[in-house]
Amino acid sequence: MKLFRIQLYILISALLALSCSRSDGVLEIYATTDLHGMLLPYDNTEGEATDHSLANLATLVAETGNDNILLLDNGDILQGDPLTYYYNFIDTTRKHIVADILDYLGYDAATAGNHDIETGHPVYDRVRMQYTFPLLAANAVSTEDGRPYFEPYTVIKRKGMKIVVFGLITPSVPTWLPGSLFSGIKFEPMVATARQWMPEMMEEKPDLIVGLFHSGMGREDAPGDDENSTMAVAVNVPGFDVIFCGHDHREEIRKVVNVAGDSVLVIDGGSRAFTLMNASVTHTRQPDGTYSCNVDGRLIPMNSIAPSGEFISRYKDVSEQINRYTSEIIGQSEATVTTRDAFFGPSAFVDLIHTIQLDITGAQISLAAPLSFDQSISKGDLRVRDMFKLYRFENFLYTVKMTGSEIDRHLEHAAGLWFDTMEDRNDYMLKYRYDDSGKPLMVNGTARLRNQSYNFDSAMGISYTVDVTRPQGDMVTIMSLSDGTPFLETETYAVAVNSYRANGGGGHFPDAGITAGELDRRIVNSTRRDMRFYMTEWIRERGTINPQPLSDWKIIPEDWATAAKERETKLLFGYN
Repeated sequence: MKLFRIQLYILISALLALSCSRSDGVLEIYATTDLHGMLLPYDNTEGEATDHSLANLATLVAETGNDNILLLDNGDILQGDPLTYYYNFIDTTRKHIVADILDYLGYDAATAGNHDIETGHPVYDRVRMQYTFPLLAANAVSTEDGRPYFEPYTVIKRKGMKIVVFGLITPSVPTWLPGSLFSGIKFEPMVATARQWMPEMMEEKPDLIVGLFHSGMGREDAPGDDENSTMAVAVNVPGFDVIFCGHDHREEIRKVVNVAGDSVLVIDGGSRAFTLMNASVTHTRQPDGTYSCNVDGRLIPMNSIAPSGEFISRYKDVSEQINRYTSEIIGQSEATVTTRDAFFGPSAFVDLIHTIQLDITGAQISLAAPLSFDQSISKGDLRVRDMFKLYRFENFLYTVKMTGSEIDRHLEHAAGLWFDTMEDRNDYMLKYRYDDSGKPLMVNGTARLRNQSYNFDSAMGISYTVDVTRPQGDMVTIMSLSDGTPFLETETYAVAVNSYRANGGGGHFPDAGITAGELDRRIVNSTRRDMRFYMTEWIRERGTINPQPLSDWKIIPEDWATAAKERETKLLFGYN
């Protein structure tokens, strides 16, 4: 009998040990980031259906069930498509489409992004109040009481586990946006903020801590107040198990070891619903009732999931309404224009922006860039959707006072981002990313520029050259105003420029010596609404436009530039 009891004890002990060491299940965490309005399976700017949107995610949610997953969004959802623009600024009485869709899908939390802040207080405050889940950003702090303006973190219980989701936003918001859009909010460094809140999150005794950061990966040794500081937090602030990041529109998965010797999974999820971030958490219940977790990550192509017919049907009326809105004819164009020309000299596409900016403001000089890398507007009917091709962002238009010297340094900064120094007529003229062999990095058969095209500012209203044989910082020579009036470095000029650039975006104004604190006294006036609104009304008033390359600048040596244009257009855009 005693032997039987001993054997029974051994058997029970073995079963208990087995039950404590086995996997108790897998929690799937799915996260979207930088959707930029790609909620429904239709690109309302291009006017065509897409195979990637939240309609695909709706299928996954329906098949899995919200009780078995955690669903998160990582910001920059309110700006980027006519769908969200319509609900931001035109139909402001109904429930916002973003809140409606994310609530319908059962999202558990979201983090604010810089382009969400760009929509202004009336928009993001309204959406935040309509969400049935918390909007996070611990380092967006109220200037009144020092507490987070949004929620710092949220605690979620799912499948027996206690999960903390902690949100951060890139602290560089003030370098891109006018202060009126985030009045009452200041943006603190990410590493310091994470360190501040980690002890409180630990007091919750969570089984898992998830970071939801609207900031790119960046460097591990970054100070934490950079635009992209996710890796700096992951390495220097112990406690996180997995971090979802975004903002930089890149797709990458990395595992790093933090300063405490623990592994942290970091997932960066691209943009516009092409990719769904996924962390699979295998959790094992310990004798004390807590869970130990193993986390693996993957990036799921959104179009690998069939779209939900029920979701599409639910939002059919919304799609039809937005199609009517974007299809409205506002005028006629006598020419087809493309951003492809803008990389190699004066461009009808960019010069249309220049012309409108000068006409609206009455300024002497306009500064502008191709806001899309590869975009065109066809000859014929101009529709509302074409204005989203012409001008991607909800920037305001400023008139600012700049000296001739500051304008020169501004253009030198743009040229440094745009052009390489050519020592031979066969050298590359534009700046590219290079592979390990020293050749331009090719993706799907085309080259990739080192810097974003929306930082390639040109000017209208002055006559100047860009000499690509000269060293960076000494490429630009301004001869005169376009009417022949002498251009003087000491003279002050009225300049039309968008709010992103004037507030430091791209580094042009700081490089010209104009700091954020200095800007306030430089602004002569500002539009009350976004630039796209005024462009639309400008074309309505004229009815018919004839876009032409009108700005008075050129790349020299001209024969080198002509040959480079032929070679590098094919390199950038292929042979079509």
